[in-house]
Amino acid sequence: MTSQSLPDRASQATPAPKAARRLRVPLAWPFTLAVGAAVVAMSAQVAVRLPFSPVPVTLQGLAVFLVGGLFGAAIGTGALVLYLLAGAFGLPVFAPIGPQGLARLSGPTGGYLLAFPVAAAMVGRLGEQGRFLRCLYATLVGMVIIHFGGWAQLAVLTGNPSKAFALGVTPFLLQDSLKATLAAAVLWRAHHTLRLRS
Repeated sequence: MTSQSLPDRASQATPAPKAARRLRVPLAWPFTLAVGAAVVAMSAQVAVRLPFSPVPVTLQGLAVFLVGGLFGAAIGTGALVLYLLAGAFGLPVFAPIGPQGLARLSGPTGGYLLAFPVAAAMVGRLGEQGRFLRCLYATLVGMVIIHFGGWAQLAVLTGNPSKAFALGVTPFLLQDSLKATLAAAVLWRAHHTLRLRS
């Protein structure tokens, strides 16, 4: 009886660390969401105004891909929603070009911003397997989502879909493709490193 009871006690004790880990994960969510939102906010401060377009060049797209791909679809989406809420309430998290607050979300760059949570979710979902081509596919899909959102709002504001495409999509295709490729390489490397350590 004694020899059988000792293994039984050991087997009952092993699930405790897993349960503790599961309990700790939700507690880390607020901090992780804030970190993700802060990363995107900092990337927005690197902004270059273009004379031929109302849309500036920023590093936000790259940050969105990384937040979604590294933190996962759920946390990435939450972080970008938090980012948009902070900006809507007037915190200086948007690019320092143009109006802040709700006026930014309803302006010519608002469509890009509003597409960020969806893009982060798709990158997190499609790139979770960690292979490079899969990560590249995920970031390119995220890029298309952001461009589509930006183009759609510009088309509504200008009343000219072709002009909106020329102003808000064409000038950014090459550089955003490079950002997507860079983000895919970082995500692939991060997933690869985590697999080696596990």
